[in-house]
Amino acid sequence: MTDTITSTVVPATPPARMPAAAAATGSTPRRRLRVPGSVLGLVPFAAYILLFLGLPTVIALATGFLDGDGAFTWSNLTALGNPVVLSAFGNSLWLSALTAVVGALIGALFCYAMIGAAPTGALRAVVDAASGVLAQFGGVMLAFAFVATIGIQGMITVFLRDSLGIDIFADGVWLYDTPGLILPYIYFQVPLMIITFAPALESLKPQWAEANAMLGGSTLSYWRHIGVPVLLPSFVGCLLLLFANAFSSFATAAALTSQGSQIVPLQIRGALTSETVLGQENLAGSLALGMIVVMVIVMSAYSALMRRAARWQR
Repeated sequence: MTDTITSTVVPATPPARMPAAAAATGSTPRRRLRVPGSVLGLVPFAAYILLFLGLPTVIALATGFLDGDGAFTWSNLTALGNPVVLSAFGNSLWLSALTAVVGALIGALFCYAMIGAAPTGALRAVVDAASGVLAQFGGVMLAFAFVATIGIQGMITVFLRDSLGIDIFADGVWLYDTPGLILPYIYFQVPLMIITFAPALESLKPQWAEANAMLGGSTLSYWRHIGVPVLLPSFVGCLLLLFANAFSSFATAAALTSQGSQIVPLQIRGALTSETVLGQENLAGSLALGMIVVMVIVMSAYSALMRRAARWQR
């Protein structure tokens, strides 16, 4: 008896074809690196940051440790202990802190008043548009606006003096000194607070208020145990942002105060342009270095608070 054995032959899988050039050389073809279009879109912004933020920072850091001949020196940093420089830093710190606190409180109240407004309504659109414009309204235009309204011969000043017998400059012309910067700074601090703090208020979920009411809580208990703890990191973060905004502000102060260098940005301008600081040409670099240290501390704290606040805004 003959047994017939039938076997099934599975055809071998043909090898993947290689390009002719690679097959001829026996090498593996290289993959081309493809750059996503989204990355290419960041190139103009990255170039802008590098030229107008990174390069000036490097120059400030470098010149702070160089003398007029380009040699390394510590004398520029020791000049930071000068009483005039310390006074300028003190003026900048209290001016920035005061306007930041006042601007944050007023802006937060405006945001609270806008809670009931529809996010896509006309009122909200007008407030957002006005805040966006006024937050950037500064420099010579803002200084002229205050001089024309409450200056020595401003409209409000003349009206109060001639009609009501009130002289707002009876104790001195404070508008052109460091205290005169308080009102202009608050003018652009409030809209900046509205822009930055409004999204935090919008992150308060209605379910939290409903749960508080179902558990027998009052409005006061809601804000005490839910609203304030959730909003506190955002509020403090916005407060630090306003502080940094005022601390680095230059144009408004330069246009409004023409006598002396009461704050650090004006002292930097004086060190760069004045003819009375010969031999200390790089003092501006050390002043800028001090400002950079303050800004790094403030913005690092702001970034940490914003990361914490983002957990409640998801």
